[in-house]
Amino acid sequence: MPATASAARRALLADTAIEVLAEHGMRGLTHRAVDRAAGLPPGTTSAYHRTRRSLLTALVLRLVERDQAEIEEAGQRAGAPRDAGELVAGLTAFTALRLTGEGRRRSLARYACALESVHHPELREILVPRDNAARRSVEDFLAARGLADARARTITLLTCVDGLVFDRLVNGGTVPAEEIRRLVETALR
Repeated sequence: MPATASAARRALLADTAIEVLAEHGMRGLTHRAVDRAAGLPPGTTSAYHRTRRSLLTALVLRLVERDQAEIEEAGQRAGAPRDAGELVAGLTAFTALRLTGEGRRRSLARYACALESVHHPELREILVPRDNAARRSVEDFLAARGLADARARTITLLTCVDGLVFDRLVNGGTVPAEEIRRLVETALR
């Protein structure tokens, strides 16, 4: 199989594994389940990922790749917020993306992988938050307001937003702009 076809098959398997994990949880993530969900012959996933750990590592790498591309694009498209209202609107829109459709499925998979990384530190290294345009725009916004610890406040703010996403995945609902507004106000103090 040519290298590009092999890479495409690996991406398909990883994307399908994300879907299986989101739908069935960590216990439902098996080679056979990925084969079935991808509509591939039995044994296909095993041919590319001999072990469950290999499959899980490929899934996490692909998840991070897709998340980072989405976040980078959103950050470049939106640019730096001009005021707190724009920051609140951007973060509120981000939470909506993470709680619906494909974003919801990736969020479910991401949190399952985060829990799994407690027992597999190599996964934790892959899942570590990355620098991207969206994160930089939040940090630049806070720094422009004269906050010397803008980086630390950015990490805290985005971690709190992530916590709200997690809470709504588990308990249902959305993240209202007012909740985000309170977090932004706290970050600006």
